[in-house]
Amino acid sequence: MVDLGPILGDLAAESQSLDDVVAGPGTDWATPTPAEGWTIGHQIAHLAWTDAKALIAVRTPGDFPEEIKRALAAGPGYVGEGIAEEAKKPREELLARWRAGREALAAALPAAPPGSKFPWYGPPMSAASMTTARLMETWAHAQDVYDALGLRREPGGGLRHIARFGVRTRDFAFAVHSLAPPAAEFRVELRAPDGELWAYGPADATQRVTGSALDFCLVVTQRRHPADTDLQAVGADAVKWLEIAQAFAGPPGRGRKAGQFG
Repeated sequence: MVDLGPILGDLAAESQSLDDVVAGPGTDWATPTPAEGWTIGHQIAHLAWTDAKALIAVRTPGDFPEEIKRALAAGPGYVGEGIAEEAKKPREELLARWRAGREALAAALPAAPPGSKFPWYGPPMSAASMTTARLMETWAHAQDVYDALGLRREPGGGLRHIARFGVRTRDFAFAVHSLAPPAAEFRVELRAPDGELWAYGPADATQRVTGSALDFCLVVTQRRHPADTDLQAVGADAVKWLEIAQAFAGPPGRGRKAGQFG
């Protein structure tokens, strides 16, 4: 059993840090973010909307097949349309909805029966994976807000969870692009903010990815183009992975253009 406490703590910290920024009286929610067509309001709407869907998966998983049917019937625009509707809500209402939803999810996840697997838009997830996915999304959408406002943030304790999640979603990234996942594991060596080395995969793997953990997390969440980071890939499949890496569920994301933050 994985102890959810540390992951939930990091999720709460990331959420509160973003909350402190967007709830400030000087923050204009109409400010455009690097996500095309999305304002700061859209970013918060996305987090509130996705937390609500996660609550369905955790509390009433038997209802989630209907959610999948709706998503498939609506097509690629399903999420965007849902976010657009949420973003129309008054700022204070949307902020309250996001706060209530994340608190409810933080209570529901550890209360789920041991060994639970929750349905999702991608593969089913354990409580630890679902919690990490919410951490990853909160961190990624917060990055859009910080970039929009020209703010710099220090990497938090959740970075390690996100890096591991990014490594574990390698095969998903290939599959969502209709590509066969590589048969062999890669070696991934990441330099943590404090200088520690985080290593994943066989030490003798021929295909490798190395660089800073922060840059890796920015790439797997598609908040930076690989060319604008210090990441190095050895092997054709490893190079391809950095091009298509995607830790979040759904169709292939657009990512960021090379030089956008270079």
